[in-house]
Amino acid sequence: MSVTQERNDDGTVATWWLDRPEARNAVNFEMWKSLRDAALEANRDPQLRVVVIRGRGQHFSAGADIASLGRSLAADHDGSTYRAVNLEAERALATLRVPTVAAIEGFCVGGGVQIALACDLRIATPDATFGVTPARLGIAYPAAALQRLVAIAGYGLATELLLAGEMIEASRAERGGLIQQTAENLDETLASLVRSLVQRSPFTQHATKQVLQAMIDAVDVSDLGRAMELASLSSPDLDEGLSAFLAKRSPTFTYRP
Repeated sequence: MSVTQERNDDGTVATWWLDRPEARNAVNFEMWKSLRDAALEANRDPQLRVVVIRGRGQHFSAGADIASLGRSLAADHDGSTYRAVNLEAERALATLRVPTVAAIEGFCVGGGVQIALACDLRIATPDATFGVTPARLGIAYPAAALQRLVAIAGYGLATELLLAGEMIEASRAERGGLIQQTAENLDETLASLVRSLVQRSPFTQHATKQVLQAMIDAVDVSDLGRAMELASLSSPDLDEGLSAFLAKRSPTFTYRP
């Protein structure tokens, strides 16, 4: 399975592992479906109090599984539903009734950032690295994910990450608000945070999450997002970006707005 689940002894805390360590937990279609379904199921579990998302192995997630997704990474077309399931999974994670924590090690890139930002809290080891890199492929980043990135990390950092497509260290991510905390001992810090979350009021937590989500969703970007996705399919940059990735070379983009 691409996502595996564990529970603590009393069933109040669930840990969902992104479980493709051989691919640095690159996010594929099945992983997004698994996350969506796990979130929908978790919302029906009255015993659950906290969900933790981690990456199996040395990395949280190196981003989308570009080789397997191909042009479906850019937009839903010819029967593909990757973008739709991607959005469903993000929204299901973001609207979970219980607090969620992303515990991040190693690479957290693209789709990995999208998963992490759909969580309420994000902690990372000091050597973790972050990036949002659609500009390296010639695709439009999902509009809802971009909206969430701006709401959490601010316009300035979001713009830099998306336009330059460069990686940043955990210390810079923390200063910019992308993560809340770096931790030398991730397991110890995570355990302390989870203990605090379980002890607090479920009503307050749920009410807070609903209001915060409403603030992020204040502007509906769905139509614009779909238009950008469809436009990317006819851009020469998409084919060049995918070809360059598979050939392990730097792309030469030719599109001019």
